[in-house]
Order: sequence, then C-alpha cells, then structure tokens
Amino acid sequence: MKRLFLLAGVFLALNCVVYADGNAFTPLDFNDTQYGTAPAATSTVKAAPSSTDGDAVGNGNIQNAILQLDNAQVDIRNDLLNCKTKYADVDAQYKLIKTERKALKKQVSSIEKRIKEIDKAKEKIRKNML
Repeated sequence: MKRLFLLAGVFLALNCVVYADGNAFTPLDFNDTQYGTAPAATSTVKAAPSSTDGDAVGNGNIQNAILQLDNAQVDIRNDLLNCKTKYADVDAQYKLIKTERKALKKQVSSIEKRIKEIDKAKEKIRKNML
C-alpha cells in the first residue's frame, strides 16, 4: 500500500514537471521598428534609451538566472544521489547487523536452554543421592 502511494506521489510530481516544461522563460526579442511605431517627437528633452537595449539586457539576466537555477538543480540532484548511496550503504549494514543479531539471539537461547538442562540434570542427581 505504501508503494502505491509513493508511486502515485512520484507520478504526480513528474506529471507537474512534464506540464511545466515549455517555452515560458524563452526570451522574446521583439523589435519595435517592425511594427511601424510613430517616430519620437523632436524636442529639447533627451529621449530615454530604446527599450530593445533594456530588453536585451533583461533577457540576458533571465537566461543567466535560468542557467544558475539549472546548475543549482544539478548540484541538488548530485547531493540526492550521494544521499541515496549513503542510505543504501547504511541500509545494507542495518540488514547485516539485523541478521547477525537474529543469529546471536538464537545462539544465546540455545546456550541458555543447555544451561537449564544441565541444572535439571544436577537437581535429579541430587534427589537420587538423598
């Protein structure tokens, strides 16, 4: 039952990732001159820099941020892999110790049983001597 819930959880998590994959963060490089915007009015006030320069810088920043997130995700996945490896090692040691404990428990109980049998035999001998 646990495996079914775990499998369903993994499925839902991966399903969200599949639907999230798309071109949502792909920068679009629109050029305002393509759409025939009206020329800027000439005046003594200096015009602000064109928005295409800002868009290019902004797009570069977004791409850098996405690249950093991808690198962080790779690092986290590597950490997860290391953690899973350590967990598998500890789990193997746990299973080994558990089987050794079980074997030693059987050995202790058999020795205790032999001691009880010897005690009973001694009591029988003492009774016969009287």
